[in-house]
Amino acid sequence: EPRSAWCCLAWTLVVVTMNSLVFFMNLLLMFVIFTVVLLPTIVVVYFGFQCHSRVLHSAARYCKSILDDNSSSALIILGFVIMSPLIVVAMAIYCSLARRLRLLMCFQPYSRAVYKGVKWRWYEEGGLCSCAKGWNTQVKAWV
Repeated sequence: EPRSAWCCLAWTLVVVTMNSLVFFMNLLLMFVIFTVVLLPTIVVVYFGFQCHSRVLHSAARYCKSILDDNSSSALIILGFVIMSPLIVVAMAIYCSLARRLRLLMCFQPYSRAVYKGVKWRWYEEGGLCSCAKGWNTQVKAWV
C-alpha cells in the first residue's frame, strides 16, 4: 500500500541517508585499503622526485650521499612500474572484503520509502548486511 506524500518524503530522506552512509563507509574502506597497499609506490616515487636535481633537489643528506639523478630517475620509474600490479592487488582485496562482508547488500531500495510493509533488506536476510545468515553457495563472483 502506498504511503502518504509526507510520510514518503520522510522515509525517502531516511533511505537516502542510510544509502549515503553505506556509500561513504565503502569509500572510506576503499581509501584505507588503497593507501596501505600503494604506500610502497608512494614512498618510492616521493623519494625519487625529492632527490632529482630538476624537480625538487632536496638538500637532505641521503640525497647528496646516496641518490644522484640517475638513481632518482630509477626510483621514479620503479614506482610507476610497480603501481599497476599494486592497484590490481588493492582492488582484489577490496572486492573480496566487500563480498565477504556483503557491503553492497546494505544499500536499501527506494521502494522501502514508497510502500508500507516493505521490510528492510537486512531484516529479511538475517541480520545487518546479511552477516548472520549462512553463505549462499550458488552465488558466483569473479575477482
